Amino acid sequence: MAQKYRIYINEKVILLTESTPHGVELYEKLDAETFDLKIIYTWILANPKKLFYIICKDAKAFLKTIKKSITLIEAAGGLVKNTAGHYLFIYRNDKWDLPKGKIEKDEKVKEAAVREVEEECGIKVSKLNEKICKTYHVYINRGDIVLKKTHWFSMDCKGKEKLKPQKEEGITDVRWFEKHHIEPIIDNTFPSILDVLHKEKLATNKLMPQ
Repeated sequence: MAQKYRIYINEKVILLTESTPHGVELYEKLDAETFDLKIIYTWILANPKKLFYIICKDAKAFLKTIKKSITLIEAAGGLVKNTAGHYLFIYRNDKWDLPKGKIEKDEKVKEAAVREVEEECGIKVSKLNEKICKTYHVYINRGDIVLKKTHWFSMDCKGKEKLKPQKEEGITDVRWFEKHHIEPIIDNTFPSILDVLHKEKLATNKLMPQ
């Protein structure tokens, strides 16, 4: 099966693909030979187009090359479900989000995912399930253009602790949402979060670049 990866820059996406994407007329093609994420970052932000793609012989290898060319920050987080079947979301920077954070030195990915969820939401994770996916997005950190790779896991929570947003991390609200009532999330979240929800069949009505 052909590999595909999405790299997000705000609301825009660069699709790394081994075949022509669906709805190619909506995309702008980027040249794989001259591609440099650091150089093209500001150009993409200024471009009126939202969708871009690069045809690669090996998308996984191409992504690996990009990672080597830019500062990479690794993070981990989770999509938490309680015993009532409700899902946990946080509100930060005027958007709904999922709890996540930077992996600390010598910390295992799974440990970081659980720690960040518990710290940001004030809950206790009762079970860590399988990995959902990895997402990639680019932003400026202290004047440097960086690529953040986030590992996402499915998690369970049994307790009924009072939710406590980690305000020092800019989180102003933490809330449980029923599976069939997450439209406010889908309408006001980041594209990378939609990737996670789509993988878990919570945003199937939202078409992802492919």
